Amino acid sequence: MYTRPVLPSLADVLALPALRHARPRVVAGSDRLDVAVRWVHIAEVTDLAHLLRGGELVLTTGIAMPDDDEALRRYVTDLAAVGVSGIAVELGRKYHSRLPEALLEAALDVGMPVISLDREARFVEITEAVHSRVLSERLEELRESERLHEVFTGLSVEGARPDRVLREAARLSGCPVVLENLTHQVLGCDPNGEDPGLLLASWEDRSRAVPSTERTLHDPASGWLVTVVGARGLDWGRLVLVCGASPTQLQTVLVERAATTLALGRLLERRQESLERQTHRTIITGIVDRAYSDPEEALVRAGAAGVPLTGRNLVGLVLRLPEAGAGPSAQARLAEGAARACREARLPALVGSLDDVRVGVLLEVPPREELGGCLDRLAPLLRERVGDGPVIAAGSRTEDIRQVRRSFLEARQVGDVALHQPGDRLYYQLPDLRLRGLLHLFRDDERLQTYVERELGPLLAYDARHGAALTPILRHYLDSGRNKALAASTAHLSRPAFYERLRRISHVLDADLESVETCLSLHVALLALDSARDRLSG
Repeated sequence: MYTRPVLPSLADVLALPALRHARPRVVAGSDRLDVAVRWVHIAEVTDLAHLLRGGELVLTTGIAMPDDDEALRRYVTDLAAVGVSGIAVELGRKYHSRLPEALLEAALDVGMPVISLDREARFVEITEAVHSRVLSERLEELRESERLHEVFTGLSVEGARPDRVLREAARLSGCPVVLENLTHQVLGCDPNGEDPGLLLASWEDRSRAVPSTERTLHDPASGWLVTVVGARGLDWGRLVLVCGASPTQLQTVLVERAATTLALGRLLERRQESLERQTHRTIITGIVDRAYSDPEEALVRAGAAGVPLTGRNLVGLVLRLPEAGAGPSAQARLAEGAARACREARLPALVGSLDDVRVGVLLEVPPREELGGCLDRLAPLLRERVGDGPVIAAGSRTEDIRQVRRSFLEARQVGDVALHQPGDRLYYQLPDLRLRGLLHLFRDDERLQTYVERELGPLLAYDARHGAALTPILRHYLDSGRNKALAASTAHLSRPAFYERLRRISHVLDADLESVETCLSLHVALLALDSARDRLSG
């Protein structure tokens, strides 16, 4: 962890031997001695505010100060407006025993420290002492900044994973660090010893209260230092340093360097996608997004890419990753594995990423082979190459390139449902999903949503209001075919406890759970609810 050098305060400056020799007395603004001194400026003119940048200690003998009270007040207020740290006036040249009341009153009004020097001061020694201290601190700050640059450059060169970058950022800053996406979901964090539960509690709501009005900003209310993460105009997240009320300049440098490293790492991960995969992805997304004015152009481009497709017997496959296993690296490995499997099966195919969790395969089925036989032959090779994590979903076969988009959309829907489907099939098609598939297709229909609320709304509301878990009990009961003993065992409850919960469910829903038709209706509503929730989570 670094300790950021700080500029000397006015109190520090007054303690320097060169100032102590002049016997300084604070005659105004004694409560402001913690103000930082950036520089010392010697001036024997009163019209100097426009020459200053703020943070200066003004040294003067007062010899040129005006005698007019209003002019003295204007002198002080002008200096305060540009942010000087204080005024030190040597007695003996113009003012012998005390400074004028008008100057002191003006200083008190604007909160400006004023120091009288009771003994003749060697101004050059004062400036040398202060400037030496300031420059030493600045040099140390530059060294720390260079060290940060070396650390994060090293992480970029080695292609460090995000968790390593966050760990280094937390270690160097001594603060918790959180990486989130643009919808304020946490992608990773290093709590730096703090309780993760407290750090991330209600994170989305708290994060939404800190808008990114600038590329990097500090929000005093939350104590967050926030910078946007992205490259080449494509922002994909925010990096948050929980640093408290007053971030240092080096903390700002650190969070921006860490964000740059994360953005570069993501670009490098995406570069892992081969040129062949990039080309295939462009053609597939062109078909799905209807980017080609003439769909036959896709066949021409595929042929030029070394994948001669005839435009007949085509099918869209989607390999769907679970959210937990998603990411550019996993996606690149999945696409390359799928391409190798297709080559081993001697099946012409375009293989490329569709989005962060899906890889698309445009496959040509041999003329004398049924789609089922082709998939039976290809699926084991895909499993061998990509593992059991991704779901393999197939759309309908088509003999028209114009219908390939529909095949891909169907495969995408099948993959989304099959991801949560019980069982261990090698691949899925729409008929395999049965009722779940049908409900998934209609999950955005307001009539289906109204049906779910009518059937299950009172029970869901009861659970939310009382912190109960009756809905999972109903699910156990229906999934077991209304076998109460089996359902109680599955729910890990005694039979009396399970029966009591069933009676409560029946009361809340005002429904007869012994009725086959009633239970069928409730089961359909639960499956439809699953489809709606899958949409929100996917």
